[in-house]
Amino acid sequence: MTDETIRNLSDILRASKRLVVFTGAGISVPSGIPDFRSPGGLYMQKEFDGASPEEIISHTYFLKNTARFYRFYREKMLYPDAEPNDAHRFLAALETDDRRVTVVTQNIDGLHEAAGSTHVIPLHGTVHRNFCVKCGRQFDLAGLLAHLDADGIPRCPTDGAIIKPDVVLYEEPLDEAVVSDALDAIADADTMLIIGTSLVVYPAASYIRYFGGEHLLLINKSETPYDRMAEIAVYDDVVNVVKRLDGIWL
Repeated sequence: MTDETIRNLSDILRASKRLVVFTGAGISVPSGIPDFRSPGGLYMQKEFDGASPEEIISHTYFLKNTARFYRFYREKMLYPDAEPNDAHRFLAALETDDRRVTVVTQNIDGLHEAAGSTHVIPLHGTVHRNFCVKCGRQFDLAGLLAHLDADGIPRCPTDGAIIKPDVVLYEEPLDEAVVSDALDAIADADTMLIIGTSLVVYPAASYIRYFGGEHLLLINKSETPYDRMAEIAVYDDVVNVVKRLDGIWL
């Protein structure tokens, strides 16, 4: 990551008027939330109660093994004490009166919103929204955790039905309205910045093909299938990158 690369990256971001940022798990690793596919990631862990992580976070498993689903969910996917890191805060600070910044994220942790980003599109939902499967009553994360029964299953105090996280499980489709918003933002952007994603999860990774703007930028620890399309590709921890950007900009 040369000084010239950082200057070029800074100049492009500074000049952008319609910036879309596409983020994956890598941006939240510095906040203490493990990613999925690295050696220490969620999917690389041993089986949990005889099932793989991918099997457990499926719609079928949620229906058939609800108590075990929630034990895994609480132990491996919820980080209520996690705080936004420098990268989340940097993206929020990019918002100005004359620069629109839309964050399209694959993450469910809510850290972009906590950092102050005002236009966030969570493709896979968020742990901070939960709902009763019967009456539709809404609960935040604290509300979900406050209504666990003896088996560790959150239940609605109104009707006793299960409270489900508003996150997209395997076998469930993405919300069409959310996808439409994401594609509109990507298609309208003059600059697209991709951060912390391997770009192997579909259909989300394919959304990059809707970008027709001038500058495609990428920050990730390792190479991705879309690197050849990027004007600038930086292979480093995103927090290291934004600290360098801060040094010459903010």
